[in-house]
Amino acid sequence: MSSASEQVHITDVGPRDGLQSQKTLVPVAGKLALINALWDAGMPAIEATSFVSAKSVPQMADADELMPAVAVPTGRRLSALVPNQRGLERAVRAGCREIAVVLSATETMNQRNIRMGLDEAIATARDTLRDAQAQGLATRAYIAVAFACPFEGNTPTERVHALSVAMAEAGAGEIVIADTIGAAAPSDVQRVVQALLQSLPEQKLGLHLHDTRGMALANAWQGLQMGVRRFDSSIGGLGGCPFAPGAAGNLATEDLALLCAQVGLDTQLNMDGLVRAIDVAETLVGYPVGGRSLRWIRQNLPTLATPFTREASTACVPQ
Repeated sequence: MSSASEQVHITDVGPRDGLQSQKTLVPVAGKLALINALWDAGMPAIEATSFVSAKSVPQMADADELMPAVAVPTGRRLSALVPNQRGLERAVRAGCREIAVVLSATETMNQRNIRMGLDEAIATARDTLRDAQAQGLATRAYIAVAFACPFEGNTPTERVHALSVAMAEAGAGEIVIADTIGAAAPSDVQRVVQALLQSLPEQKLGLHLHDTRGMALANAWQGLQMGVRRFDSSIGGLGGCPFAPGAAGNLATEDLALLCAQVGLDTQLNMDGLVRAIDVAETLVGYPVGGRSLRWIRQNLPTLATPFTREASTACVPQ
């Protein structure tokens, strides 16, 4: 591993990916409370919403109201997902300065998600990225179902590589490889990341991991060992994709923060703030949430440093 001062860049996608499939509609005030709790925890970047069809994703129907209502602390990043140029136009009107596009790596997933074939989806993502860049926006591109698709099975690594390079050439500032249904094992992460590093710099790559099979944290560790320093996660492990049957919650932010701290990597996050954000999330969705480490974190919270450090975690180990 690298030195203790090395930074891991986390984008919390809880307000978007975490809430989008929840049955309980969360009002704007509730989403703002969650976003503000994440800022208070030191979160450097948040994906707040998506400018998609309200009919397709009712939870995101308030994107035009939510986005301009968010106060972004100096030096932090706030982004939104946009499916196409129309969504980009809405995002710009709402004051968004960073957007993400989603390109699924299989024909069927694109048809189910955005009602386009793969070729048309590539063109739409490329055009949206170029328009966003022309307006001075920062950009990210998700390659969804990069490991396996719920409709087509395992996704060919060569296709993920080709799509990632295409999105980078279209101007995406970050390429986020998404395990949309949580089907990957560490060996899969190793295989795909190795292939991508042949053409893309490691600082441009990110991982978006779901925990359907309990592998998300192990997959994050594999990515860290290979030099990946950009990750999506979701507070309390909230998540799921309404267009991908079987997709469970995301990698929990608190689990990722704890892992990074214990191997000497800096996330800028504090555990006390993350626990408060989890409490807000629980109130909004109406049931208990939390990653695998949450019980231990709550038990040791009085002795944890802010921001959380390797030394603090070691001090809490029973002697």
